[in-house]
Amino acid sequence: MVHLYGEGAEPFQFYLIFSKIKGKAFLERVQIVQRYFVKQLANDNSFIIDGEDWHHIVKVMRMQMGDQVICVDKEGKQALCRLAEITADSVVAEVVQWREENSELPISITIASGLPKGDKLEWIIQKGTELGAHQFLPFSAARSVVKWDDKKAAKKVNRWRKIAKEAAEQSHRSLIPDIVSPMTFQRMLEYSKDFKYKLAAYEEESRSGEVSIFSASLKQMQKGDALLLLFGPEGGLADEEVKELKNNGFLLFGLGPRILRTETAPLYTLAAISYHFELLR
Repeated sequence: MVHLYGEGAEPFQFYLIFSKIKGKAFLERVQIVQRYFVKQLANDNSFIIDGEDWHHIVKVMRMQMGDQVICVDKEGKQALCRLAEITADSVVAEVVQWREENSELPISITIASGLPKGDKLEWIIQKGTELGAHQFLPFSAARSVVKWDDKKAAKKVNRWRKIAKEAAEQSHRSLIPDIVSPMTFQRMLEYSKDFKYKLAAYEEESRSGEVSIFSASLKQMQKGDALLLLFGPEGGLADEEVKELKNNGFLLFGLGPRILRTETAPLYTLAAISYHFELLR
């Protein structure tokens, strides 16, 4: 079996089938059922798919009437559907069977990232979505090199939301993570007041051997709790920022003996949370 991956699409599977008559090998393509987050209900038993998803179904995947897709509504409910109508700008998908599936982490995790350079935040959002994050909150830290005006920030947010949507489809999420518009450090502190649990990764804690706060916090948390995880940009958090975080209820924690990059630390943390809540139980 061979897996081939396309831009923004789930893999195709190709099975090698041998002819019994001539002994020749042939390749037969078997398509994995595609998943789409749907905004519109045509009625109780069908969905309307339009926009970029219509283009993906009709132009990229070249699906036909009767082909099956999985539709996920705004509440995270999933249904196996059959394409019942294809028009010049939309597709109607009729529900074949509702599915009782839940692929979400039992706690809601927000990743607050000090704006990093280049496309590192795109990587954090894509892989963080695959690992189960519920929200991403970029903020301008003292050591952030990146500076954006409102117009450029709006374009970035639109791109990040598209990346999150595609990653949620690929990883079979029930929900698309929310992408918050970039904000100042002070505004982030105000935003954090709604969280009961909030942790800030700090490299000095790792250097001093601190290993208990992260683990202890996870043990205290129950299903449905919300956790804010904060990570600094390249160069880490400034001393004044660390002081303000502690004054605003953040606990500083380490991530083991190695110093991780700004784009690695959130993914390491999400993987550890998944292990704690999903694999140990």
